[in-house]
Amino acid sequence: MRPFVHRDYRVLIAALAISIFGTGMWAVAMVYQVIHLGGGPVELSIVATASSIGLLAFVLLGGIAADRLPQRRLIIAVEAANLLAVGTVAVLAATELLQLWHLAAAAFLLGVGAAFFFPAYSAILPRILPAEDLLAANGMEGTMRPLLQMAAGPAAAGMIVAAFSPASAAAWIAGCHLSALIILTFLSRAVASAAPAAPEGPAGAGSGIDGHGTRAKSSVRRDLREGVAYTVKTPWLFWTLLWAVVWVLLFIGPIEVLLPFAVADQLGGDSSTFGFLLGTYGAGGAVGALATASFRLPRRYLSGMLLLWGFGSVPLAITGFATNFWVLAAVLFVVGLTGGAGQVIWGTLLQRRVPPHLLGRISSLDFFVSLALMPVSMALAGPLAAVVPIWLIFLVVGLISPVLSVLAIGFGGMLRDEIDHPLDREAAPVD
Repeated sequence: MRPFVHRDYRVLIAALAISIFGTGMWAVAMVYQVIHLGGGPVELSIVATASSIGLLAFVLLGGIAADRLPQRRLIIAVEAANLLAVGTVAVLAATELLQLWHLAAAAFLLGVGAAFFFPAYSAILPRILPAEDLLAANGMEGTMRPLLQMAAGPAAAGMIVAAFSPASAAAWIAGCHLSALIILTFLSRAVASAAPAAPEGPAGAGSGIDGHGTRAKSSVRRDLREGVAYTVKTPWLFWTLLWAVVWVLLFIGPIEVLLPFAVADQLGGDSSTFGFLLGTYGAGGAVGALATASFRLPRRYLSGMLLLWGFGSVPLAITGFATNFWVLAAVLFVVGLTGGAGQVIWGTLLQRRVPPHLLGRISSLDFFVSLALMPVSMALAGPLAAVVPIWLIFLVVGLISPVLSVLAIGFGGMLRDEIDHPLDREAAPVD
């Protein structure tokens, strides 16, 4: 709870909580709004894909913007755009003028907003909190997100849609974004004008910072090239992102596409069973994030993070054999627990070790590589399951994950790097 001592953090986290609650509501309201318009799976896919396109198309630009523009203004602008998008849907739905393309356009804008928001949020945290509080702050976000976006938000939207209409749910979502926007205006203006702090470790060459610490003007292409160059030249960062790319390719498809069939074939379960199992995965992530935030950053933060992710995925190996609901729930809870714990360490690691003038771009690169292969993984999972038994796919995913982690630790020189760059000592407080 230590980050709550800082006023700007209290403002930021309150606005974030309300905004992600609204995002969770949108996931349900959007589905039933499509159905209300007479749409089916194809139309729903169009709207959902529009959001993904907006996110992937603009996330790298969002990272550049987070490094070039005042992050306070950027976050406020994103929340204003979210309000405009959802508010327009609510008005059009209430007046019965809403069409499918309006929903797709709103979903696209919300995806673009997310692409700009998260790099800016990651970059602004080190400006409003001392370094020793970043782990707790990332843990708080990692706890709130599954609880509000995956559980409370969808549940609230479902009740509003059932009691009233999808248009009413859209109005409530617009109210969430309006509240978050108002709260964000209370962020200190000093945050926007604060100069980037000096990096804890040596910055790479070609940082774009002159002798006075002032950012030199550069093109968008040069900014992006600078971020990619830093990533490639920084072994711990490069190998962790490479690990993430391969893991997403292996993990997302089986969970999103194949797990429902495993639930039906092995447990005789339906959609509610699958939904509850995903809920245990989210609950595990929340518990892991909260637990990690309650302690100091581990001394072996690089290898510990990757081993959490790798060995935490081992229980997936028995997914294809589990015939008991609680066994499968325990598997997903452990995977979520270790994933949430590792994610808190990763977010803190980026904020502590990446030079501040690059943090937005590196955060967006992290976001991009984590999402880029998700559709590929989901597209491959179905055809692969037609020729390979589902149990074998889960077995390979579970057993290969720790091997990938060990390889990344070795090739990234992480055992030596984390000793040479300790982060477990208390950092000096900032003004």
